[in-house]
Amino acid sequence: MHPSPAPGNPAFLRIASARGRWTLLATVLGSSVVLLGSTVTNVALPHIGDDFDADLTALQWTVNAYMLTLAGLILLGGSLGDRFGRRRIFVLGIIWFAAASLLCGLAPDTTTLIAARALQGVGGALLTPGSLAIIEASFHPDDRPRAIGLWSGFGGIGAALGPFLGGWLVDGPGWRWTFLLTIPPALLCVPLALRHVPESVGRPQQPTVAAGAHTPSRRGFDLAGAALGALTLALATYALTEARSGGPVALAAAAGSIAAGTAFLLVERRSSDPMMPLSIFSSRTFTAINLITLCVYAGLGGFFFLTALQLQLVAGYSALAAGAAMLPSTVLMLLFSARSGTLAQRLGPRIPLTAGPVVCGAGMLMTARVGAHSSYFADVLPALLVMGTGMVIMVAPLSVTLLASVEAADAGLASGINNAAARAAGLVSVAALPLLVGMSPDAYRSPESFDTAFNRAMPLCAGLLAIGAAMAFALLRETADTSNARHGRAHGWLMEPPLVSRFAHHRALD
Repeated sequence: MHPSPAPGNPAFLRIASARGRWTLLATVLGSSVVLLGSTVTNVALPHIGDDFDADLTALQWTVNAYMLTLAGLILLGGSLGDRFGRRRIFVLGIIWFAAASLLCGLAPDTTTLIAARALQGVGGALLTPGSLAIIEASFHPDDRPRAIGLWSGFGGIGAALGPFLGGWLVDGPGWRWTFLLTIPPALLCVPLALRHVPESVGRPQQPTVAAGAHTPSRRGFDLAGAALGALTLALATYALTEARSGGPVALAAAAGSIAAGTAFLLVERRSSDPMMPLSIFSSRTFTAINLITLCVYAGLGGFFFLTALQLQLVAGYSALAAGAAMLPSTVLMLLFSARSGTLAQRLGPRIPLTAGPVVCGAGMLMTARVGAHSSYFADVLPALLVMGTGMVIMVAPLSVTLLASVEAADAGLASGINNAAARAAGLVSVAALPLLVGMSPDAYRSPESFDTAFNRAMPLCAGLLAIGAAMAFALLRETADTSNARHGRAHGWLMEPPLVSRFAHHRALD
């Protein structure tokens, strides 16, 4: 493995150089492809169901197949980049994602669509870690903060436009174009990356860490751990999604999930190079933040999945209107998240991570007013503004506190685990909520039935955030050392926390 060059090495890129700008553009396009794949699908679900005469279970799998492989393999994707080259794995992920998107757009039935969505997630897991890692490994230390800021800003804009573009395509040429939308930026990204992005492998030299702290080698990749982690999520998702039909298959899947999860923990404990070193959970704050993340993002995952359907099936919105209706929360995040993170560094994590989920949950409860005869400005917009305010208070402090809870050398590993936990929480939520509220497979074909189930689901989503708030109040200190938080400059969409490169500690070394 070859370490990254020293700061004085001319191999480092500058933003002012042509190659630096092209490299930055390639990473922005790559991350935007995955963000679009995450954001455009929900508004297309009713139309997918109508075209294929599919039930709610098929729509759940259309969302969950993507999240399953992405959550289960994202840490492995980063390790593959370490071993075989970040540009190489990044380009492979882009090509893979584009091919899977084409298959989604041409899918003749739900089975093919679900399989293609799973393949999309594999591509996303390959390219997502490399996007920021390329910036960290390639740019001069003096230019990295600005490069990451530009990458973050453009990525946030792409995430905000995703539901809007998806709705416009669904109402225009059709839902298939929501998947084909990702192909042009992918096709542009590949030649840019091959021509301009420098290759890099291995890890930089590690900084000195405190005695007893986890010192990750990260020289290889944990195939057994990745397989068992993905199998655990897959079996749990299948058990929850199919549980309404009962029978021995769902019970066997639940038992298999428990067995696979146990085996995963044993493998990670005994492996010489684990994908998820259990020693990192020796930090009480890190463990608490991940428990809070599971609760918070489970609530958010269920909310966004069901609200996109509620706006179209019950409130009568077009796909475009439903996508545009969700913009206020995203805009609030884009405008104020940076200030919220700074405030959290001053106040400590307990106050924002207790107040934020409560405010966010209150916004969810307000969506009970969204129905067949509701007004956007009187009913929908106030709920989304309250919810967006809660997310502004909560999301950035969550990331700041997470990164402050570990050594700088572990920033990327910590954010990868937290990102995977958030995706897994959303995955389980989308699988479990319809079961918990008694939503039948055909509920989305009846506005009255879906409205009833939606009104049962929102208190459960808000309750998950309330549990997260209670955990924050009980487990976090009023003040916290946030000296490591400066290593976590990254972006995330509403449905996932920022994924920070494993190489973000470069700035600490320079």
